[in-house]
Amino acid sequence: MSLKELKNNWLASLMDIANLLNVYHWRGAYTLFKKETLRFWRVAFQTIASPVLTALLYLLIFSHVLQGHVQVYKNVPYTAFLIPGLIMMSLLQNSFANSSSSLIQSKVMGNIIFILLTPLTYLQFFVAFLAASIVRGFMVGLSIYLVAIWFVGLPITYPIWILIFALLGSALLGTFGIIAGIWADKFDQMAAFQNFVIMPLTFLSGVFYSIHSLPPFWQVVSKFNPFFYMIDGFRYGFFGQGDISPWISLGVVAAFLFGLAWVALKMLKSGYRLRG
Repeated sequence: MSLKELKNNWLASLMDIANLLNVYHWRGAYTLFKKETLRFWRVAFQTIASPVLTALLYLLIFSHVLQGHVQVYKNVPYTAFLIPGLIMMSLLQNSFANSSSSLIQSKVMGNIIFILLTPLTYLQFFVAFLAASIVRGFMVGLSIYLVAIWFVGLPITYPIWILIFALLGSALLGTFGIIAGIWADKFDQMAAFQNFVIMPLTFLSGVFYSIHSLPPFWQVVSKFNPFFYMIDGFRYGFFGQGDISPWISLGVVAAFLFGLAWVALKMLKSGYRLRG
């Protein structure tokens, strides 16, 4: 490579960085983010209230049946142990649902073309959908927390861990939803994705139990489930106790997030299943 080519590449890289930092170039991304946020907010009874009610039913049933019979952590009632798992489970599921449902609906109805025709870059497209998914996940999680603390006192030992895992978890599932929404061409494909991937991984991640209560074989299997690390790290922030070190959980979750983000960005950049 000649000195002139090297100089041109260097200048092009600087221009790309300048464009990323230019607020004006992100107005379109903000508009798309606002559109995606309003999309779920206008049907908040379905997208916010319904998951809260579902989590509340889980809490009432499991706490009534197992309270007094199961104690996972020392000096932590089972009902208190259960709440962070339910919050994180709902946060993850709704972050996934937001980006995946929006993309599949746009593809099936054919209005995805109106987004693709805009001057938005694939990175701005990704950030807008991801941010909306994080907002929905946080709103659902916070709503469940505010309702659940009426039933049992819930300590907050390390709030920074709670925020970190809530953010990374919602971002990871939001990214996963983007990938699923791009890949799927029909609603039944998306339903299969939710029923055979998201739901099993969620319920087998330690929401209702500690993996130390499982036989050794299933403890090992659980450690291959990324949802386990998100929920265990999130729960650690409340009680200062967990099945594994929060630093290990942080490393695993961050690795999965970066890996899925790379896949999603590659799919968006190539226009895979988006450009017909």
